[in-house]
Amino acid sequence: MEAAMPGESSALGAPEKLARTGVPGRLLEAATRLFAQQGFESTSVQEVVEAAGVTKGAMYHYFGSKDDLLYEIYHRVLSVQMERLEKLLSGDGSYAERVHAAAADVVMTSIANLDDTVIFFRSMHMLGTEKQALVRAERRRYHERFREVISDGQAAGEFRTDVPADLVVDYYFGAVHHLGIWYRRKGRLSGRKVAEHYGDMLISSLRTQSPLAKT
Repeated sequence: MEAAMPGESSALGAPEKLARTGVPGRLLEAATRLFAQQGFESTSVQEVVEAAGVTKGAMYHYFGSKDDLLYEIYHRVLSVQMERLEKLLSGDGSYAERVHAAAADVVMTSIANLDDTVIFFRSMHMLGTEKQALVRAERRRYHERFREVISDGQAAGEFRTDVPADLVVDYYFGAVHHLGIWYRRKGRLSGRKVAEHYGDMLISSLRTQSPLAKT
């Protein structure tokens, strides 16, 4: 078993792929698999319900449309990430330890649910205007919470202040959102190791003694 990373709350444990049970869970599981294999636009509602072993009536009892399935795939992952973020940032430890733990956690939760994340970023533009607005608002709340703790660390003198916290967050999550392009589960690096490296690089760039800081 790999050791916990610095600042990681042992109470959280390693993130796992979201459990999906009952009819809604079976529909989401089938939709995720089919959207990943065929693409969102090429998958019909009929294919989803057949793969889930339910009727269209059962699906429309829980989801109003295929758009709702796509939205829920992402919303469930982001909800878990937000819950874990709050626990990590409100825990003990220095700002560096908490930011490292949060930075690593978003990588690990993304990798644990990689198909969900990839599908959504590949297909988000196909959502209706209202759903897209909901997604952007949810993601903005997550990023803002992450930015707040970096700003607090800057105010406390623990992080360098010559780079705006907003830019740090945009840069970091740009890298996280590209995990689906290159990460392979059977690759040389485990998800935890990738997460540790990402967290290390972020903290190294934030430290006041960073070689990148102006002298």
